[in-house]
Amino acid sequence: MTEAVKEKYPAVSMPDRNLGKVLKGQKALVTGANSGIGKGVALALGQAGAEVMVNYVSHQDAAEEVAQTISGYGSRSSTFHCDVSQEDQVEAMFEQMCKEFGTIDILVNNAGLQRDAAFDEMTLEQWSTVININLTGQFLCARAAIREFKRRGVVKEVSSAAGKIICMSSVHQRIPWAGHVNYAASKGGIMMMMESIAQEVAPHRIRVNGIAPGAIRTPINTSAWNTPEAYESLMTLVPYKRIGEPEDIAQAAVWLASDHSDYITGTTLFVDGGMSLFPGFATGG
Repeated sequence: MTEAVKEKYPAVSMPDRNLGKVLKGQKALVTGANSGIGKGVALALGQAGAEVMVNYVSHQDAAEEVAQTISGYGSRSSTFHCDVSQEDQVEAMFEQMCKEFGTIDILVNNAGLQRDAAFDEMTLEQWSTVININLTGQFLCARAAIREFKRRGVVKEVSSAAGKIICMSSVHQRIPWAGHVNYAASKGGIMMMMESIAQEVAPHRIRVNGIAPGAIRTPINTSAWNTPEAYESLMTLVPYKRIGEPEDIAQAAVWLASDHSDYITGTTLFVDGGMSLFPGFATGG
């Protein structure tokens, strides 16, 4: 963040929203957890008492730092390198998860990326990379988690559900995004995949939900908020008139992973400051 943006648009000081150790005794895996939203979610789950495996595909040092911070909260944590688009690597990660933590109770399907281009200039590689990581990666991880949830079943002393999956989506599962067709398509796919899985596995007491972030202050979208001009332009899309912080998403994830939301499945929670409210129509269109 540039100094000009820091001065004019300081990061919101997040209040203490500690929900207590509502996830104590639970084992969680967060993909893409070495930075941004994934990091925020992994830290919040650890603060809430969960033991957390921190997945990463690059920047191992950053992933290790996240795990060390979680350990400082008194929750066990470790890291695992895995490209979620690769079936063999995902299977190895879940095998290690069960070996090291005994089982899995919470999966946060967060890993994702962008490869932006005008549609008629978009390469097959750009399309495939985004779909493979953002959508197929969530399929592979959700499948592995559900196999373990069904094998183990409900352990009432731990949670009312046999397992919880949170699929990280985007407001662009609803809002079209020119120049980002591959990304928007992947997020629309995540929504329908999440709802279909939720419908299928609900009888097994497995809950599957989504979170759709709006504009969040993360490394993936730095150019959208790191100058005063960019920030002011971004705020024309956000009725609440502030950018979101990773902690905004993290607290929603803790709630969705806890028994406080036990009767919720197949739902997407939009955490977007009103971005999905079509703010361009606020003055009559």
